[in-house]
Amino acid sequence: MSTGPNPTVKLRGGRPWTPGDSGDGTSADVLVRDGLVAAVGPEATEATADIKLDCGDRVVSPGLVDLHTHRRQPGKEEAETIESGGRAAALGGFTAVLAMPNTTPTIDSAEVVREVLELGRSAPCAVHTSGAITVDRAGERLAPMAEMAALGVSLFTDDGSGVQDDALIRRALEYAGGLGVILAPHCGVTSLSQGTCMHEGLVSSRLGLSGQPAEAEELMVMRDIALSRLTGTPVHFLHLSTARSVDLVRQAKAAGQAITAEAAPHHFTLTDEVCVGYDPLFKVHPPLRTPADVAAVKAGLADGTIDAIATDHAPHTPDSKELPFDQAPPGMLGLEYALALALTRLVDGQSAAPDPDEPERGGIPGAAGPYGGTRPHAAAAGCNT
Repeated sequence: MSTGPNPTVKLRGGRPWTPGDSGDGTSADVLVRDGLVAAVGPEATEATADIKLDCGDRVVSPGLVDLHTHRRQPGKEEAETIESGGRAAALGGFTAVLAMPNTTPTIDSAEVVREVLELGRSAPCAVHTSGAITVDRAGERLAPMAEMAALGVSLFTDDGSGVQDDALIRRALEYAGGLGVILAPHCGVTSLSQGTCMHEGLVSSRLGLSGQPAEAEELMVMRDIALSRLTGTPVHFLHLSTARSVDLVRQAKAAGQAITAEAAPHHFTLTDEVCVGYDPLFKVHPPLRTPADVAAVKAGLADGTIDAIATDHAPHTPDSKELPFDQAPPGMLGLEYALALALTRLVDGQSAAPDPDEPERGGIPGAAGPYGGTRPHAAAAGCNT
């Protein structure tokens, strides 16, 4: 038997899952030959294989793709590298990830694109990269999108910042339409969001923390839907977090616009109530919202208004996340937990608003700290030889 580049692999004792699956958790063996699934069930059990992996009742699914990850390389390798992030992705069942451009330097030129793609060649999963809409994500001048598109970049975003200049984002959309690429705005009006550290509401008032109103996101979603309609260029909305944002996208799709959207696991599993302990682990951007917003995001995922779950995986050094809540950088981990959280919260239907005082912080039963602690027991990867 061969153990070369394409050995035959048998995955034993896992729980195969595919889109539309009933989710009954039935165990079955899976045979992979020449990189493709060759058999599932008794036929796979009886077949011979070069490599046998004991999946121990873990979920076995098609390779996942994450549209939204922060690699931190180049520039902030102390937080995470492309290689270490690739290992986290593989542990979570992801076989391909898309890197966001807010690195140091910004991924706003062909030179930096080449660097990231080269670094990604040795990662445990396929690494693709987005490009910045504007130079250094400063929102002042368009980046050379054509040069980056020529290298295979097909999604452009200033993620972490919204492009505030209406005329500039209109021009970017027209340019993107000619190139056949997608713009993915981070929706946040700076005048309403700058200097804030959580959602504006009863909880922020009680905690004495500066809050960002839902309208900071919604106004830009509304603007970019209008500009997409004006230019005829598709738009993909990153990490929707409010009920009104979801409804605006739903209406635009119903009107026939070429709009897609994503949501992050923390926006359909956690509410702003988890911030009551001032734990910077729960500081994210856009911020955690209200139970009504969480319910709306879940409904949007269920009815297809929101097209994808994307982790917004955003690692930071431990010392930076130990700063006071209002000083710590926003962002939490997601690659290793996204599948398990989706199955737990969306498929199994457990409560969307966990008790922040529970040891596992409302994540996966039996797994401590799902947003930055130990790994979940229900990940799609990690089978034993």
